[in-house]
Amino acid sequence: MKKLVYSLFLFSLMCNFALPLNAQRAKVRKTEAKVKMITTPVPVRPAGQKDVLGLVTPKMDVVRVGFIGLGMRGPGAVSRFTYLKGVEIKGLCDLHADRVEKCQQILKKAGLPEATGYSGSEDAWKKMCDRKDIDLIYIATDWKHHAEMMIYAMEHGKHVACEVPAAMTLKEIWDVINTAERTQKHCMQLENCVYDFFELTTLNMAQKGVFGDILYTEGSYIHNLEEFWPSYEGDWRLKYNKEHRGDVYATHGMGPACQLLDIHRGDKMNYLVSMDSDPVSIPNYIKNVRKEDPNGFKNGQHTMTMIRTEKGKTIHIQHDVASPRPYSRMYQCTGTKGFAQKYPVEGYALQSSQVDSSITPNHEDLNSHSFVPTEVKDALMKKYKHPIHVELEETAKKVGGHGGMDFIMDYRLIYCLQNGLPLDMDVYDLAEWCCLAPLTAISIENGSAPVAIPDFTRGNWDKIKGFRHAFAK
Repeated sequence: MKKLVYSLFLFSLMCNFALPLNAQRAKVRKTEAKVKMITTPVPVRPAGQKDVLGLVTPKMDVVRVGFIGLGMRGPGAVSRFTYLKGVEIKGLCDLHADRVEKCQQILKKAGLPEATGYSGSEDAWKKMCDRKDIDLIYIATDWKHHAEMMIYAMEHGKHVACEVPAAMTLKEIWDVINTAERTQKHCMQLENCVYDFFELTTLNMAQKGVFGDILYTEGSYIHNLEEFWPSYEGDWRLKYNKEHRGDVYATHGMGPACQLLDIHRGDKMNYLVSMDSDPVSIPNYIKNVRKEDPNGFKNGQHTMTMIRTEKGKTIHIQHDVASPRPYSRMYQCTGTKGFAQKYPVEGYALQSSQVDSSITPNHEDLNSHSFVPTEVKDALMKKYKHPIHVELEETAKKVGGHGGMDFIMDYRLIYCLQNGLPLDMDVYDLAEWCCLAPLTAISIENGSAPVAIPDFTRGNWDKIKGFRHAFAK
């Protein structure tokens, strides 16, 4: 009897494996449908409003910019913009006048005219947004003000670019989307990691089929912030972690991972499951260093999130700003014919058929279960250097900003506006990469239950076929 049961079990397994791929997926979806999944409301698109997928706006010979927030990230952005052609810095805004003056000196050093300064009031930034001679508002404030500022700027005729994460709640996300769609203005999240030299090269390789069909990607923000906590004005970042559970800073990992998988450009994220470990290090820091009561601290020591897409791909995202471990964005790309990894060791693993003989004549030395030799990796990165890096690498490394990727991010924003092209990142990218903050909290607080990820395009996720950077002809 036992042998018969075992034989039937094996037979059922064989039948499952024999199912065509589409049938297997249908079976998986049927199983998923039986699982109780938490959903959140998806507001109906208001009448007369249309999506901003592939949005293009009239070309601008000169892009006139106003900056809000001149604390940690703002001055670097102002400095980088002094290297961009066809840009006029018209306004500088911060609560503190000395920060505005510091950035005026950056303009003076670059031989540029002084910008109008705004400071001294919580609403000073609104006066800058009200101006008619500014095209783009660049936001580098604390997270809680991002959505309000983006919405106000778009409603006053401005394109917006906002530091990460650009929105923290689902209400903020939907309000930002609706404003972008209603005003038909660009709304870009300033995610610099998608321009990293290894990650952009790997994306180019993936788009050329080097890794085959991409099935799995990883990303993270693992960065011990203990020495940086005092640098955030009003302690806003530590307070946010104290008050909120979940992955509150997911975009550095999400951006590169989602671009590899063509998210909302042929595939979409369907649901996530998240869990965290108990918070220990930051509460100890609050108690032992600050001599304060850490009672009620919410953000986990380490947060892990798994995501499944419509096409059966998976994404693994992690967040940890507390543990004493090396910085990592955990970037990985796993395909049917190859693999890429940036942390902790940067390298590629490929089937020998995926490596041209001009790069390595001795294919016997290659296998798909170890990294290619250093000289092969270097040759691959040279062969598949992204056109953006071909154009900008030397200048970017000179100007700087996280090794140059900040400058590339700013350059591409201005380049696309000047040439009337779709931006590299749109408002739906912003929504998808930011939604982990509220959705992971929901999952964790409900015993790691699966949570549906809204289709922020409201049905148009496969309207565009594949992610690509736009270039002027």
